[in-house]
Amino acid sequence: MSPESKSPTGFPANSINDWVFDLDNTIYPARSNLFVRVAVRITEFVARHFDVPHDEAKVIQKDLFHRYGTTMRGLMVEQGLTPEEYLHFVHDIDVSDLPVETELDAMLAALPGRKHIFTNGTVPHAENILNAYGIRHHFDQIFDIVGADFVPKPEQAAFDSFISTTGIDPTGAVMIEDMARNLEPAHELGMRTVWLVSDHDWAATGADEPYVHFIADDLKSFLSALAIQA
Repeated sequence: MSPESKSPTGFPANSINDWVFDLDNTIYPARSNLFVRVAVRITEFVARHFDVPHDEAKVIQKDLFHRYGTTMRGLMVEQGLTPEEYLHFVHDIDVSDLPVETELDAMLAALPGRKHIFTNGTVPHAENILNAYGIRHHFDQIFDIVGADFVPKPEQAAFDSFISTTGIDPTGAVMIEDMARNLEPAHELGMRTVWLVSDHDWAATGADEPYVHFIADDLKSFLSALAIQA
């Protein structure tokens, strides 16, 4: 199925009761390179943990990410990592230069139903970014990797924990993500799914699969295409 046939134009927003958003490279577009700040911290943590140069740390980081879904999960399984120190270190980024997102604020305000963040990051990291953008007040729930008992998306256990915590009905929900493979469990649960385009191969894997229902360039372009009735 071509990307054109998965256009979100006319997406039936009024049939959605719960909007489920990823955080990194979703609330803000991948092209903003904001997540690079986190990625740099991840590489630094891996370099320190293994006492290796940064180039070697990047290779280790990429390998763990691809095999376990997150670098942290790989370190937990293979190195017995206690995750709290890792999470605090990698999410300690400066967001003081982020602008207040008045346009996104208005778009989120127009959506019917509840709004949630479902992230492989942490609540403090999410709140850091959402507060900087001035949009924290829109979200009923921020469900993070800690709430998922450190099991990352796309593991089914993470989705089960999210559904149990939020109490949402998946058949009345939509999930919006930059990592296409994370949408497969959402589809299986009955959610509508939206993939936000990424140039990264690791994020695009699975984008042409049937579990990706709609495709948009970024969050704002998706929200601007919605058919919302007063």
